[in-house]
Amino acid sequence: MENFVVSARKYRPATFRSVVGQQHVTTTLQNAIASQHLAQAFLFCGPRGVGKTTCARILAKTINCEFVEEHVRQGRKVSELIAAQPTIVPDALLTAADPDNTPFELEACGKCSSCRAFQENASFNVHELDAASNNSVEDIRSLVEQVRYAPQQGRYKVYIIDEVHMLSNAAFNAFLKTLEEPPGYAIFILATTERHKIIPTILSRCQVFDFNRIKVDDIRGHLRYVATEEQIQAEDDALHLLAQKADGGLRDALSMFDQMVTFSGQHLRYQDVIQNLHILDYEYYFRLIDALLTENLSATLLLLEEVMQNGFDLHNFVVGTAEHLRGLLVCKDPVTVQLLEVSDNIRARYVQQAQAASLAFLLSSLNLVSLCDREFKQAKNQRLHVELMLMKLAYLNGAVQFARDLNAGPASASNGEAKKKSSVSPAATPNTVAPAPNGQLVADGTAETPATYAKSSSQAPEPLKSEKQETKNLAHAPADPEPIVPVESGVEELHDTPSIEDETATQVPTTGQLRDTVPHIETGRPSIAGHEPGQTPVTAAPLPPPVPKPGMPPPGKPLGLGTKLPGLGQMSAMKAQLAQQAAANKVTTEAEPSGPATGLPAIDDATLQRVWQELTEERKAVSMMHYSILKRPVQANDQHLILLQVDNPVQEDQFNEFRADFLGELRRRSGYPRLSVQVSVVERQETGRKLYTATDKLEYLTEKYPMLAEMKQRLGLDAD
Repeated sequence: MENFVVSARKYRPATFRSVVGQQHVTTTLQNAIASQHLAQAFLFCGPRGVGKTTCARILAKTINCEFVEEHVRQGRKVSELIAAQPTIVPDALLTAADPDNTPFELEACGKCSSCRAFQENASFNVHELDAASNNSVEDIRSLVEQVRYAPQQGRYKVYIIDEVHMLSNAAFNAFLKTLEEPPGYAIFILATTERHKIIPTILSRCQVFDFNRIKVDDIRGHLRYVATEEQIQAEDDALHLLAQKADGGLRDALSMFDQMVTFSGQHLRYQDVIQNLHILDYEYYFRLIDALLTENLSATLLLLEEVMQNGFDLHNFVVGTAEHLRGLLVCKDPVTVQLLEVSDNIRARYVQQAQAASLAFLLSSLNLVSLCDREFKQAKNQRLHVELMLMKLAYLNGAVQFARDLNAGPASASNGEAKKKSSVSPAATPNTVAPAPNGQLVADGTAETPATYAKSSSQAPEPLKSEKQETKNLAHAPADPEPIVPVESGVEELHDTPSIEDETATQVPTTGQLRDTVPHIETGRPSIAGHEPGQTPVTAAPLPPPVPKPGMPPPGKPLGLGTKLPGLGQMSAMKAQLAQQAAANKVTTEAEPSGPATGLPAIDDATLQRVWQELTEERKAVSMMHYSILKRPVQANDQHLILLQVDNPVQEDQFNEFRADFLGELRRRSGYPRLSVQVSVVERQETGRKLYTATDKLEYLTEKYPMLAEMKQRLGLDAD
């Protein structure tokens, strides 16, 4: 019985023409041989099973071929070689009508003594070294010794070093000199799958050729050639699936092909490949998408159960779903259908299902599946995690349609639901709404002041020329960004919520205020218009009450009785009130006397101490901080100035907060209107003490009592 030879060895390419999917490498090498521009060292890089070692052997065989030596290097014509040495001329040129003018690719003849010796693995000019097992300096030294001897037959000695990245750094350094300046008859071909592990000094001495992953169609074509040679009937879908699973490696594809032929015999079917290689079929994913498009959650969950019962991994199912959705996405456009590397029958099914699925569904589904893929490893219950993803996908179509109807429907804005905000140019809408200083919104683009609010409510006078110009400029000004209003519940509002309260009803009515400008005697009641007691008061004419607009409640409605959140009017009123209080405090502070004064009466110290003590006790009920600040001995000088010393700047800031009220009450009760308080911070004096850690204390005690160190070591104690 003849020994079985695997297809990867039996159908290994013997010529440059038979190399699959690496035309950019083979063409360059053939041109280098024909033009006699061979480099001294080559580096073949690429993934496994793409033809690196095969091309190295073909190159070594071709450069030592007698036909190449006579025709290329000696320059003899093909017709002359046919007449003199027909045994070294390739068969394609022997049968040509005009061999001298017949274009051909430069290949080894395969018939000369050198080619026959190479094919029988008996050539002394080709040396192969496995760097994975010969990676020491001694191995490289032995190789260098062999390079010293010239070939006995042929022109070149070729050294093929496979898996060269396995060499140690010392071996690389020992190999540098020979690789840079080898003898004229020595050629080195290095092959590796991990180029990044080669040191730069080696890379700089070699011509680097990068081998690509072989395309699926090229692998499928080669498998079809092998199946034809072996007289095996194979389905095209089965060969395409084998080419896909090979991941760009022809050797892997041939190994799987031999395995499938052993399983199924002389007829290779698609179902046999799926069953034997344990591959999730396309049919599962087509059924999954059909169930999701019809929102059939039950069929989706049953399909998942079937996948698990067949022994498939859940993570592979999720990854396969993402790949299937990606395939449907590229099939939405006829231009990108070519990106789908499947057979023609499967591609037609992809195109058909892509037409039934919307683009929004595919993008959203791909996003959900990718999220499930990223979080799959962290999930405790992985099956539930995948089922939750399928539940979301089952009702995704309805959610997408609901979102479209929600954005397109005109009634969604009135119901307070989410809607897409459209930016409107201010120039297109001249009636711009602008907030007035008192919180009133004016529709014509100008802000009403409190003095003109009553008039503008009853009638609309003709605006002045300056106001017209301001309105015109405001209409063409860019719109201000919308203010961010805080929400009490912590949830940001995405849309405008219509209010059931009337904002104009909660506004504080504007009233005129008169100020006392003429001082009066202390015994009488304060006047309003600055007149003396007994005179007829002169009062200002009251402002006419604002006329309520149609549909608004009367202005006498209580403020904020039925509102949940303050309106714009309330917020503006509160801001104005706070500003008035701050101004009053500032006026009080500025009204305090400053500078030296003469002729002041002497202060009764007992009265001052009594009033100060009373105010201190009253402040105790308000804040203990205020009490601690005032609980100090005080004394006033002849300028009626009290020097109050505090401990730190924080206490100084605290006193300044209630300074105005406290000082006013102190003056009223003591009867000295020129009293003033000056605060100063007491400077701290350094005491020379510092904090010691437990380690510092232990060191001090150890110096004083040396026995502590020995006790600490014996008992295994530490400083803490």
